[in-house]
Amino acid sequence: MSRVFLFFAAALFALMAGALFYAAKIPLQPTQQTEPRQTDQASVARPNVLEIVSHPSFSLPDVAGTSHDFSEWQGKNRLVNFWATWCAPCRREIPLLKAFQDEQSGNGFQVIGIAVDFVAEVARYAESAEFNYPILVGEQEAMAIAESSGIEFIGLPFTMFVASDGELLGTYVGELNADHLQRVVSIMTQLDRAEISKDAAKAFFKLF
Repeated sequence: MSRVFLFFAAALFALMAGALFYAAKIPLQPTQQTEPRQTDQASVARPNVLEIVSHPSFSLPDVAGTSHDFSEWQGKNRLVNFWATWCAPCRREIPLLKAFQDEQSGNGFQVIGIAVDFVAEVARYAESAEFNYPILVGEQEAMAIAESSGIEFIGLPFTMFVASDGELLGTYVGELNADHLQRVVSIMTQLDRAEISKDAAKAFFKLF
């Protein structure tokens, strides 16, 4: 009897071991199937990276629908200000930019407003704002222009500083103040006079 018992015990042990081995393999199958899905999700979630431009080039319409090319203002130091009618800091900034345009237009500076907004809203707001600098309008197109400066997240207001030769010197996210603009005039004027290098000017805007 003991031999028969041992025989059946050994058989039962082998059967249980085989079952455990098979069960242990089952969780491995979903893991192998999820690897391609993880790769797919990563490729979908990965944002489109726009090429960072050193010399901005674009065309956008004004509130009347007339298209304007950025090259129209070539030869001037340009402050390209992105704003929206629903943005409170943007609205606070506009009187300062208008005063800057009045003071510095004869010194080779040009403010260009780009509204990331609906044309009808911008046209309505422009009636009371009485802009003294050009206002262009765009939605996705305007955001693409801003993102081409290399900023991953764009808040409003947002300003690009472009030298008189058309090269992008730097950017600023947030509301500008009078001190900011005074320093901008100083740096860009020194650059025009060859008193500082292009690298020095760009270094300034990185710390701006």
